[in-house]
Amino acid sequence: MLAYFPIFFPFFALALLALSISKDLLLFFKPISKEHKKILADLFLYYQRLDAKKKVQFEKRVNRFIRLKHFIPRDFPIVSEEMKVLISAAAVQLTFGLHEIYLTHFNRILVYPDTYFSFINRQYHKGEVNPQHGVIVLSWKAFQEGYEPSASDRNLGLHEMAHALHLEDKIVFGKEGCCLDEKLLYEYQKLSKNVIQKIQTGEEHFFRKYAATNDEEFFAVSIECFFEKPEGFLENHPKLYHTLASILKQDPLEVYMSGTAA
Repeated sequence: MLAYFPIFFPFFALALLALSISKDLLLFFKPISKEHKKILADLFLYYQRLDAKKKVQFEKRVNRFIRLKHFIPRDFPIVSEEMKVLISAAAVQLTFGLHEIYLTHFNRILVYPDTYFSFINRQYHKGEVNPQHGVIVLSWKAFQEGYEPSASDRNLGLHEMAHALHLEDKIVFGKEGCCLDEKLLYEYQKLSKNVIQKIQTGEEHFFRKYAATNDEEFFAVSIECFFEKPEGFLENHPKLYHTLASILKQDPLEVYMSGTAA
């Protein structure tokens, strides 16, 4: 029997690989759990405002996002199921209009209880995105504050996911723009340069000053405003708003104004 082992080993190895892949696929397409669905229904306004059909789509994408990521606790024991669901929901909220985007370059999400010290630039942070290591880092306290009614235009989850999406488009899809439409992005950057200049000179007050740091921060801050105060965004910067809606292929006003909370 041992004499035949080298012959059959490749087939055995392939069978094991196929079994492992099949198991992963089953988990990937497994329906969302009742616990996770309840978390969305109780705590995530964007999901609450979707119609029944879109809720099912949202649930599937949240479920898949969770299964594709390693959630790593820092300075506390575990990342709870609520944390996993809500962090994943923030990513899905941002990418819901796009085709099955899961920010695959970023496979690790580090969660701190509060602000943390970064040894890279020796400063305290609430969140960051590290493309070199494929990591998204979040302060859970700051993340929660972003989804509170009093948060105004501040939403850490959306901010960091916006950075990840922008980087994903460059790293994974390159210049072909399979993730984000390059022509629309170019148009958005042209429009944003004028706004950034006005922020720096004190003429612009809709976006907070941090948005004028650079193009990347303006994109992330404008994403926060797009979802957190879309009416004001549309009123103050209609062309910028409609261009961003075209990039993301969704309009928050359609969700918030036409939907009814569950």
